[in-house]
Amino acid sequence: MNTMPNLRDVYTARNRIKGYAIRTPFIASPALEEEAGAAAVYLKLESLQNTGAFKVRGAANKILGLSEEERRRGVVTFSTGNHGKAVAFVAGKSGIPATVCLSEHVPAYRAELIRSFGASVHIEGQSQDEAEAAYERMRKEKGLVPVVPFDDPAIVAGQGTIALEMLEERPDLDVLLVPLSGGGLLAGVALCAKSVNPTIKVVGVSIERSPAMLESLKAGHPVAVEEKDTLADSLLGGIGTENHYTLPLISRYVDDHIVVGEEEIRKGLYYALKKHSLVIEGAAAVGIAAILAGKVSASGGNVGLVVSGSSVELDRYIEVVRREADAES
Repeated sequence: MNTMPNLRDVYTARNRIKGYAIRTPFIASPALEEEAGAAAVYLKLESLQNTGAFKVRGAANKILGLSEEERRRGVVTFSTGNHGKAVAFVAGKSGIPATVCLSEHVPAYRAELIRSFGASVHIEGQSQDEAEAAYERMRKEKGLVPVVPFDDPAIVAGQGTIALEMLEERPDLDVLLVPLSGGGLLAGVALCAKSVNPTIKVVGVSIERSPAMLESLKAGHPVAVEEKDTLADSLLGGIGTENHYTLPLISRYVDDHIVVGEEEIRKGLYYALKKHSLVIEGAAAVGIAAILAGKVSASGGNVGLVVSGSSVELDRYIEVVRREADAES
């Protein structure tokens, strides 16, 4: 695909990725329902996906759509971790050589997870933009096939399968809350949801420390932002120096945006563990954080919330849980 994705592409993706991505649970959260003043709140647990995050959907749709000649050449990508792991998993399962470019800012445990699936890891630079530059160089020098993290129609369509599953189980959803970074997840969910139900409200949730897409929407073109240390490290990074798909799709289909800070993310992480026994990463907690902070307008409505992944740095996670537990006691 080299044009804007549509609903048909999402249905095609769902058929293609069977056997690589699972249909994840979509559970009710009575506790969050009360917090939001909503009729119901449901959590889409992509944290229980077979690679630990939603990214496998887009990666599988892209890689499984390659020609035999492209598969022989091998694939390359850049990532903050979860996309790299997804590419490594799908490529490894399909017998395709894969190289993943990471910045030095990506936690070491994520690099090791990627290697565990059989991919080569190349670490270079202090930001995702610098890792992207390394990826571009390797792509050109070695003739590798690019599998970008978000700005690709096949990636967007793959992520859109999440919305298909949510709306099939709960066609009465009024509001969707979706984490936002480069925009592949939000663009895919919004495209699918709005195509099925134009009245549904789609809300992106960004972090204060790296709101690259929000700044880009304001400017009308891709804007680079400084990457700062955050609990939601999967949401770090820019939207690409040339963004052809996620920026216009989000501009068209997304109704509102919320920004959450580090303290709110901490509370979201702890709440998921305490109320649902869920171990999730900071990026996956931003929707919960937005509800707990009173930033979601959903009075009497039915809310669907994407819990995007579970890649945690254990020591840091335990520190957060202990801090919140101590503050509560």
